[in-house]
Amino acid sequence: MIELRPFDSLGGENHGWLDAKHHFSFANYHDRKRMNWGNLRVWNDDTIAPHTGFPPHPHRDMEIITYVREGAITHQDNLGNKGRTEAGDVQVMSAGTGIAHSEYNLEDVTTRIFQIWIMPTRSGEKPGWGSKPFPKGDRSGHFVTLASGYADDGDALPIRTDARVLGATLKAGETASYPLGKDRRAYLVPASGAVEIDGVRVNARDGAAIADLDTLTVTALEDSEIVMVDAA
Repeated sequence: MIELRPFDSLGGENHGWLDAKHHFSFANYHDRKRMNWGNLRVWNDDTIAPHTGFPPHPHRDMEIITYVREGAITHQDNLGNKGRTEAGDVQVMSAGTGIAHSEYNLEDVTTRIFQIWIMPTRSGEKPGWGSKPFPKGDRSGHFVTLASGYADDGDALPIRTDARVLGATLKAGETASYPLGKDRRAYLVPASGAVEIDGVRVNARDGAAIADLDTLTVTALEDSEIVMVDAA
């Protein structure tokens, strides 16, 4: 089963400094049919103007993954963590028992990110933060795990939930497969390009909610950069 969610069907609001599109109900956008997909709760497509951003604000009991598509984002939190994550790289914040952080685009160019929230399956733990570069060449032609709740995914950033965040870069005509399993759900968004899954075309920034597939096979119709969540 593949449910296509075209980009122009997404909720959201343009605040001037922030143009936010929401794949799931978030902030002032509410759709009872788009509350979550398994334990995936939020997928925001944010465009952030230069020298603006989110001032300090709190979170708890959520795994928050930021995938930077263009530009860079600078994180700072009340634990003393500070870091700059640039295009192609990933940061993870485990809000745990509570954390306050800010995220700013300190660059001279527009920053574009996917921010993904996944509900934790472990609670009561201290908050944490981390980031890591994931060169696009390393995920050429296949899926690479960027963040994971599974100990066997040793190169991935750790998250405290039964899920994986994956990325792939495919040349036009290339195919990549992923062993999803019929008891799992996937949500896939091309950051750029266009792909086909079981005859369904998914354009850049569209969402594809996928279920009841043993193996997920993606074919690039154009040179494409893909982000996907494998959720419980």
